Amino acid sequence: MVKRPDNRPGLLGAAIVPHAPQFLTLPETEDKAQVGRVNAAMRAIGDKFRALDPDLLIVLSNAHCDDMVVHCVPPFAIHCGTRAEGAGGHAGAWPIDGAAGYALLRHLLDLGFDPAFTLDAKLGTAFTIPLDFCGYPRAQPFLPIFVNAYVPPQPTPERCFAFGQALAHAIEREGRRAVVLASGGLSHYPGTPQYPHPDIDTDRVIFERLAAGNLRYLLSLDSAALDRTGNVECRSLQILAGMIGDRKPDSALFEPSWHHIYAILGWTDLSPVKAENLHYPATAPERSELARAIFAIVDDAASRAAFTQNRDGYAARFELDSEERAALVALDRDTLRERFQINPMLLYQLEARVKS
Repeated sequence: MVKRPDNRPGLLGAAIVPHAPQFLTLPETEDKAQVGRVNAAMRAIGDKFRALDPDLLIVLSNAHCDDMVVHCVPPFAIHCGTRAEGAGGHAGAWPIDGAAGYALLRHLLDLGFDPAFTLDAKLGTAFTIPLDFCGYPRAQPFLPIFVNAYVPPQPTPERCFAFGQALAHAIEREGRRAVVLASGGLSHYPGTPQYPHPDIDTDRVIFERLAAGNLRYLLSLDSAALDRTGNVECRSLQILAGMIGDRKPDSALFEPSWHHIYAILGWTDLSPVKAENLHYPATAPERSELARAIFAIVDDAASRAAFTQNRDGYAARFELDSEERAALVALDRDTLRERFQINPMLLYQLEARVKS
């Protein structure tokens, strides 16, 4: 994978990754082979990210009631310090790209969002495990962005999606070339009796939709559904969906455990998505004259009579190329629809009028 040849700013890569604390502690209850598969999949994404040569690494995740819980609980917060204290097996200082944080914060304010910012918030392993497992060295500066997942009232799915859209615009405005790790879930219920029973059925549907490129499916999970299915951390994923839109990942892994459902999806080519072939396509600018000629037959009795009496003469009234003219004169519906992308309903009306 290489960086964009045009070197334009914006998002270069994105990924959804887990951050279960068991990845670090590896208690006897864990399937070591499974953790190895998760690590390998995340390392592969990290390798591809580094090959893209970004100048900004963002980690989207959430606090676990270990910092923003009683004093101030913002829906979204950006770390604008130079360092942050890690936790547990990742204790110690982690370097923060606070300058990028301030820059994106200013753009987000211009775009109608008012995220909080912090200079000294600590980082739980929800932020540092993704870096570690994706193969980033401890010295790699990054930008943590917090979303409130656990402390009601949390931001709605629609607001998370819109925040992601604004964040992507902010990155472009700032001229940065970024990759983003959205860390969370899938289902798990930390601190509750439901913890040993993740919702694999719901998660399998979520994963299949994401793997098919339908990221907007995440918007169907309202706040109650996120809580009920153990997917409150999917708010990070909803932000990512707003950032990159609907697109198929180039890597995907689904790994259920007894306490978490791990989902890993990577997008390492964020070039524009080709539009699907639609039953009712948009009229291309270069076919507007042909569409105008057809609509006149449908809409105007005199034009319809002129076409019926002398098709070649009628076609000559319009600035059509030879192939357009031939298709119109022959009423070649397949060519008009498939090649020239004339709206099928307009062609249906044409055939009905000419036959009447």
